[in-house]
Amino acid sequence: MRRLTQHTLLSLPLLLASAGLVACSDDSSGEDESNIGSDGTGGGADDFGEEGEEGDELGSDGETGTGGDTTGDDGWGEDEGTDGGDATDGGELDTGEEGEEEESTSEEETDTTETGDPMCDEETPITLYLSPDDSNSMSSPVQVRDWVLNYGGNSLSGFPIRTWEFMNYYGFDYDPAADGELSVYAAMNPIEGEGDEARFQMQIGVASELMTPEERPPMNVTLVLDTSGSMAGTPIELLRETSRAIAAQLKLGDTVSICEWDTSNDWTLAGYAVTGPNDELLLEKINDVVHGGGTNLYGGLESGYELAQMVYDPDAINRLVLISDGGANAGITDLDLIAENAAYGGSDGIYLVGVGVDDPDDYNDELMDAVTDAGKGASVFMPSEEEVWTTFGDNFESVMAIAAREVQVQLDMPPGFEVVKFSGEEISGDPKEVEPQNLAPNDTMVFYQQVETCAPDLAGEDAEVTVTVTWDDPWTFESQELAQTWTIGELTGMDQALLLKGAAILAYTDALKAFKQAYTNDQKAAALQPALDALALAQTANDTDGDLIEIGQILGALMN
Repeated sequence: MRRLTQHTLLSLPLLLASAGLVACSDDSSGEDESNIGSDGTGGGADDFGEEGEEGDELGSDGETGTGGDTTGDDGWGEDEGTDGGDATDGGELDTGEEGEEEESTSEEETDTTETGDPMCDEETPITLYLSPDDSNSMSSPVQVRDWVLNYGGNSLSGFPIRTWEFMNYYGFDYDPAADGELSVYAAMNPIEGEGDEARFQMQIGVASELMTPEERPPMNVTLVLDTSGSMAGTPIELLRETSRAIAAQLKLGDTVSICEWDTSNDWTLAGYAVTGPNDELLLEKINDVVHGGGTNLYGGLESGYELAQMVYDPDAINRLVLISDGGANAGITDLDLIAENAAYGGSDGIYLVGVGVDDPDDYNDELMDAVTDAGKGASVFMPSEEEVWTTFGDNFESVMAIAAREVQVQLDMPPGFEVVKFSGEEISGDPKEVEPQNLAPNDTMVFYQQVETCAPDLAGEDAEVTVTVTWDDPWTFESQELAQTWTIGELTGMDQALLLKGAAILAYTDALKAFKQAYTNDQKAAALQPALDALALAQTANDTDGDLIEIGQILGALMN
């Protein structure tokens, strides 16, 4: 095994500024769908907007009218949208005024129908690049579930709803790939469109290999533990329980380090080789952790990365696990510097996993999400011991290990197609504007979208759709590629159970976003009804699916 290569990261000051963490932005609303595909006007898919924020359109040539085309932190700009220049996480959605001004002077972009709609391009095939957030970030669905089911919360104000995190959190039982490989799956289903345009549901799954605990490569873990005063009570208890769960999964050959931080930073273990699961000395150090003074998150990460780099092992999976309530109330709290510090570790092959421990209504989610995104790792939320042992016990390999680096997904469709709904974080005709993501073992990247075509005659059963996946081997760094082509007839003939599940999850996130904006009981009921309808349809294909049952419970609690 060899050392992981460096990553090229986004502009982190821009990421943090656009994430709404330096200056919070107001919610905005709108009703229009933003299409990505055939009409050549540039922009980003935004039909899942928290408040339905209006996006831009992306032409088949991949150029944007606004200089960027992605979604924001909650899917579509609840508190965090997109920066108008880069396909990044965070920032308000650029609605394209600047691009539209340019459009008025461009002859090649003025072809419209008699109704003023863009002309249908029936000549240019559509190529789009898709990305989720890190395939294991799944904080927001846990926050919502815990708040509604365990706290009886009936208001979702202040809670993030990141569509892709819901797709990450809930399971899709695609067959795993062979060792060292990825597998790709797809299905389509025709649904009612608008006017003469044909619309389809479409879902793409990219599955990784299975990895057992015995097969997992050696791991070098640095625990960066927030011991500030705000961690008193439930947070510090969950911090210790998370650390114990990690200790229980370590085996001979693994090493662990501990950095405790508040306003000062203490290294209590450095490059310690464990004797196996539940190492006695490691558990002793964990049990001794207590809360203390103020919070200096910058200093904690700086010290944690210094320790992680000192004990770096090129023949192991290097992970920095930050466990905190996300507070930063003392010392240097400039968020750009915090993110840059996290990115330094990420670029050096030390990926950051952020673990939120707090009551859901007190947890500082935005900060932890931005820092872990910059640190190339997952953001997870632990409201209970049960969630701790599910995430860091049963799912340890899928949260902490890596199966494929820099995964890029390309979708090729016939001319006339466009994406009008999309579950991922980023989508563009320009691959440079879509950041590749890592994929863990025992995991699947899932993209649900609705696509429609202004050229139905080109979308018959024999028309072809191709999904191409490229990635780097995490140890040899060798580039690999897998392409799969189907006819539309083949895709519509596939088993629809997982596609219907994806549609139900997306309807659920849409409903939660609409519910946040509802005031009266009638408005709340109307907001939730489409999700209930989609859920019922998905359960006709699998009425024992535990995820769908849980979603039904949450929707039912919100209805009461």
